[in-house]
Amino acid sequence: MEVLFFLLFAAMATVAGLGVVLAKNPVYSALSLIVCFVQVAALFILLRSPFLAAVQIFVYVGTTIVLFIIVIVMLDIQQALFERFIPGNTLLILAVPLVLGATMLPMLLGSDKLAALYTKSQAAGAQLEGTTAELGTALFTQYLLPFEVISVILLVALVGAILLAKKETR
Repeated sequence: MEVLFFLLFAAMATVAGLGVVLAKNPVYSALSLIVCFVQVAALFILLRSPFLAAVQIFVYVGTTIVLFIIVIVMLDIQQALFERFIPGNTLLILAVPLVLGATMLPMLLGSDKLAALYTKSQAAGAQLEGTTAELGTALFTQYLLPFEVISVILLVALVGAILLAKKETR
C-alpha cells in the first residue's frame, strides 16, 4: 500500500513540477511550486521522517509564499500574463519527460531491486531513531559538500532573481 501512495505522491509532485515550468502566469507557477513542495513533504512522511516533512512545509512552503508575494509586488502582472517563460514548442518540452518516464516506469516496477530496496528500507526504518541529532551529524559530516553546494546554488539563484527583477534604466 505504501508503494501505491509513494507512486501517487511522486506522480503528483512531477505534475506540479511541470506546472511550475510550463505555467504562463507567475502566480500559477508559484502555486504549482507550493503543491510540489507539499507532495515532497508527503513523501517524507512515507519515508518515516516527520521532522523533514515539517521542515519542508515550514521552510519551503513558507518561502514560496513569500516569493509569491514578491512576484505580485515586483512584477507587472498584466505584462506577465501575456508573456511566456519558455520559448518554443511546449509540446516537445512536455513530451520528452513523459516518454522517458513511460520507458523507465516499467523497468522500475519490474525490477527486483525495487522490492529489495523497499524491504531494506522497512528494516532500516525500524532500526533508526530519526532524531535531529542524527540528522545534524549526518548533514555536517557525511553530507557537508552537497550542503555547501546547495547553499551556493541558492545564492546564485537569489542574485539572478534580483538581476531579473531589476528594471532597466534608459
